[in-house]
Amino acid sequence: MSTLPPAFLAASLALLMPAAMSPLLAQTAPQQAALSDHAKAENKAERKPSAESAQPQAAPVATANPAAQKGITGKAIDKVKEVAKSAGDIFSRVPCLPPKGASKSMGSLPRVASKLVAGQPVVIVAFGSSSTAGFGATSPDFNYPNRLAAQLRRQYPTADISVVNAGKGGEDAPEMMKRLQTAVIDLHPDLVIWQVGTNAVLRNLDPAETAKHVEEGIARIQAAGADVVLIDPQYSPRVNEHAESAGKMMILLNKVAELRKVGVFPRFAVMKDWHEKQAIPIENFVIADGLHMSDWGYACFAQLLGDDIIKSVGQIKLGVTVPADVRAYRPM
Repeated sequence: MSTLPPAFLAASLALLMPAAMSPLLAQTAPQQAALSDHAKAENKAERKPSAESAQPQAAPVATANPAAQKGITGKAIDKVKEVAKSAGDIFSRVPCLPPKGASKSMGSLPRVASKLVAGQPVVIVAFGSSSTAGFGATSPDFNYPNRLAAQLRRQYPTADISVVNAGKGGEDAPEMMKRLQTAVIDLHPDLVIWQVGTNAVLRNLDPAETAKHVEEGIARIQAAGADVVLIDPQYSPRVNEHAESAGKMMILLNKVAELRKVGVFPRFAVMKDWHEKQAIPIENFVIADGLHMSDWGYACFAQLLGDDIIKSVGQIKLGVTVPADVRAYRPM
């Protein structure tokens, strides 16, 4: 009576591993305290070999029972995919919450609202520097313009909404003004979301000069008929090293917004709230360079910005005109 070779037994055990391991993955993934990009990258790296290893191991027993083995392997792969999908949900472990005490709107967006009501295409241009371009995101899908586009399309499923990413790393108001016409106005936008001021702070440029450029730019955008929302600098270690300049920048941007009657999404205050009031570690929303946002940071920023846009559009649809309120998200 012959005995099975040890190599065959080892191979047979290996075949069962994907199906056996997948429930363990399903139990482990929700328990991880992952939020930083580094942690998510490790999780993906651990799951990917499991899915890949399931396929080549199916070949040795294909002649014995192809249907049964296909079912086992298929279930293992499906389970791994489910785990990966769950882990890919950025807000599955730490939700994206608005700042505590927030109750004010950033103002109305009449152009966008009127286009949506009329069933006409809506063009949004995200104008800015590297945090608009999405530096620090692990994929273009996770930059804020793409996350915002996905949210608005879910909210308005029958609308034709385009979000154009006009972010260019390293720039601030002087460089942006040089391409304002071609990168923004020539696209005939209905809304321009202008992220500005961070690089000026890091370069120790005069905040007053930045404010002058921004005021001129807003005037040109408004003359083209578009709504405008300003995005101020981010709360991050690199920016916080220039606290005095950053403070002046935000004050001046708010004054310009009030003068030109446009909204401001106060990114600095929102991110500060994440850390100081919601107790989220900075490394969970800022990458290792101490400046740029992580996947979660971009996603939550986009979510809150999108919520404000949806609220503003809803007010116009109801016939309520709300003036731009640059005190949005300030503590009550």
